Amino acid sequence: MDTCNLPAPFPPRPPSPSVRQSLAGVPSPWAALGLIAFYFLLQATSSLLIALAIGLATGFVHLQQGAGHAENELQTMMAQADMQAVTVVLTVTLAATLTLWLTWHRWPQLWSLSRPPGFGFTLPANRLFLVLAVAVGLAAPLLGGLLTELLAHGHAVTQDIQQLGTRTALPLRVPLVLVVASLGPLVEELLFRGILLSALLQRWRAGWAVAISSLLFALAHLPGLQYQWFALPDLALLALALAWLRLRSGSIWPGVVAHGVNNLLAVVAWFVVINPTG
Repeated sequence: MDTCNLPAPFPPRPPSPSVRQSLAGVPSPWAALGLIAFYFLLQATSSLLIALAIGLATGFVHLQQGAGHAENELQTMMAQADMQAVTVVLTVTLAATLTLWLTWHRWPQLWSLSRPPGFGFTLPANRLFLVLAVAVGLAAPLLGGLLTELLAHGHAVTQDIQQLGTRTALPLRVPLVLVVASLGPLVEELLFRGILLSALLQRWRAGWAVAISSLLFALAHLPGLQYQWFALPDLALLALALAWLRLRSGSIWPGVVAHGVNNLLAVVAWFVVINPTG
């Protein structure tokens, strides 16, 4: 009997299509940086359009009186803290939703892969990482705040979103908190610890990939901190902790939780300082 043509009892399993696609479709560092730039630029450009749409809808801005007059009306409207808060909520929601959709549409095969080059949208095998994430989120603003105060040498440490929150009417602070503590951390973890870190790990050692992604994360947040350089170490250390959670847990969710708790602590004063200007 010729046994040469008999099938093997346990034939080797070929790589699944999703695995083959994931290895072939890993985003490059330039693609990751481009998506990060797209997210922040979309916020900057859409905020003006959203503000203009609100102004036209409420009758605050009148285009028929000329572009110069309309610009002055728009600036007057945007000087109001409540209007700024509404614009921020709508802008971040739009930019985050579109960025998440584009990422899913472009790299669906990487979305739920736990380890890089995957983006880690799966729960960690060890749920204790979620508990650890809460601890990291609680400790980061305390330790980072001490470091920033030490480097600031008495200079006031200000942040645009914190100043906005304390001047906004109390009912509007709730959606602002939801954006700052949930949607913002979700999309930023995807961009920096999901896409960018995965892209860098394909070309450099883990230490370099983590360091570069953490530095870029810190630099991306400088405009919101009015370019106060002494806030950079705090942001970089937070990013290092978030990258460690991502790589050790095999999931992006611990980083999202830690990032969200960190942001939540930063804005909790909004509900303590009800009317600081009054």
